[in-house]
Amino acid sequence: MSITQDYKNARHVAIIMDGNGRWAKARGLPRTAGHKQGVEAARRAVRAAGDLGVEYLTLFGFSAENWNRPEDEIRDLMSLLRFYLKSETAELHKGGVCLKVVGLREGLDEDILELIDNAQELTKDNTKLYLTIALNYGGRQEIVKAVETYARKCVERNEAPDFNKVRDEFPAHLMTADTPDPDVLIRTSGELRLSNFLLWQCAYTEFVFLDVLWPDFAKEHFEQALIEYTKRDRRYGTVSQDSSSNSKFRD
Repeated sequence: MSITQDYKNARHVAIIMDGNGRWAKARGLPRTAGHKQGVEAARRAVRAAGDLGVEYLTLFGFSAENWNRPEDEIRDLMSLLRFYLKSETAELHKGGVCLKVVGLREGLDEDILELIDNAQELTKDNTKLYLTIALNYGGRQEIVKAVETYARKCVERNEAPDFNKVRDEFPAHLMTADTPDPDVLIRTSGELRLSNFLLWQCAYTEFVFLDVLWPDFAKEHFEQALIEYTKRDRRYGTVSQDSSSNSKFRD
């Protein structure tokens, strides 16, 4: 059985790429060095996703809260983003990767926005892997903006919000509207939290927390997470088929 067949149910993998700073500190290096190695790890993750049969990969690149970091670190991160978009877009396109960037555009420099738009336009018809980078992104901010959009549409239609319609229509207003919810979310560095990432979308996502720091993340770690995922029993609020008759209802 091929690797792709083994993990075929893990269509969408989301990753919180954590540990760049600690990786650098442990080696007596500036945080920038950790971020540079983090870019290399992101490249490996994209290749691994394709090799392992993942259809959708979402990487948490820069959160809305990261603007609170020191100015020089933000400047270095934006420089790395420019470098990545300039150096990797052609390679992503060649590999059949469709790139999408989600998050707030406010606060990003115009040249970065232009690079993002060009990369998305170039790769929009690719279908081998759908890569989403969450940039200047926050889950709460996304939900608030989606609520504002939905409320505005209700006003335009002159109708009161209805629960059934909210349930059915609300996800269409999220930044990830054209992407299925993650099957598994990986977070590196041993931290055990979501950090405001894909809050709505991860309602029934399986979490896998790895002790490896992000710059050291390799295909073997990706595969390790998928192996763990295949052991999970995803019930979506129902009872497992092999549960005993006296088992309690669990998510």
